[in-house]
Amino acid sequence: MIFIKFIAASIFFLNFSFRNESIDQIKENSKEVKSSDFTVDASGKGDFKTVQEAFNAVPLFKTSQTKIFVKNGIYKEKLELALNKNNVTLIGESKGNVILTYDDYASKSNGEGGTIGTSGSASFIVSGNSFTAQNITFENSSGPVGQAVAVRIDGDKIIFENCKFLGFQDTLYPRESKSRQYYKNCYIEGTTDFIFGGSTAVFEDCEIFSKKGGSYITAANTPESNTYGFVFLNCKLTANSGDSSYYLGRPWRNYARTVFLKCDMGSHIKPQGWHNWGKPEAEKTVLYAEYQSIGKGANVGFRANWSHQLSVEQFKREYSMKAIFNDWKPN
Repeated sequence: MIFIKFIAASIFFLNFSFRNESIDQIKENSKEVKSSDFTVDASGKGDFKTVQEAFNAVPLFKTSQTKIFVKNGIYKEKLELALNKNNVTLIGESKGNVILTYDDYASKSNGEGGTIGTSGSASFIVSGNSFTAQNITFENSSGPVGQAVAVRIDGDKIIFENCKFLGFQDTLYPRESKSRQYYKNCYIEGTTDFIFGGSTAVFEDCEIFSKKGGSYITAANTPESNTYGFVFLNCKLTANSGDSSYYLGRPWRNYARTVFLKCDMGSHIKPQGWHNWGKPEAEKTVLYAEYQSIGKGANVGFRANWSHQLSVEQFKREYSMKAIFNDWKPN
């Protein structure tokens, strides 16, 4: 009898806990809707049915924040937040259930005898400045068909928090050299060069998932004038690609800069760590460095002799947010 009462009490407690959690989520979503300028709902119960319609409604050169709340749903749209549409915050109802997706790819015909190219393949292009996204999945759903970008970023002061980026080759394209970006608690997956570009971007507490079929995580083309390229801090490098299958990076351009700091590296990372992309001259100009990473892929004993291991002093002096981003404080 006592046992039966205990089970009944346990079930009541669990039901009550889940109910409270559900109520809390409803309250939080209700709060987001009320504080938003626009609500996007594919079912037609919001201000707009598509995200692009909400972007189109944002005034040019607006200096105050425009907050857009996106209800759960799959939104198949080729999106662009246009130049001078600044200070936009896009918040999803839940990361796993708000999916912004499209299926263009670089070799797809442009209808004029050519192809749309890598930049044109992006499912979402961010050209405006001071854009923030939270709790959203961004996807290029074209599959393993070559270069196919999920998100391309040209604007400055861009933040992605608790977001997912799904694709194969060239998933995430931090493109412009003057763009500064911050990724917090995000999940990014792909195959070949699935994080590539010329921007300064910090990835903190992110999971970087290397899918079967690729060989390189990053391909930076940092310009010579930029001190920083891609910085991975406290990230977890995971894979389904097998042991020793991926390099940390290769140089798209000869001054590529990529560092991994205090990351947890899986066994899929090759002992050499870095590849010169068949350009031995790049070995003298790139900055490929690591600092106190852990895991089976973090053994630096066989790393390329032209890569670097940072000292404690270098880490503290050169890799604070202030040092990397100057006057911008993303967190």
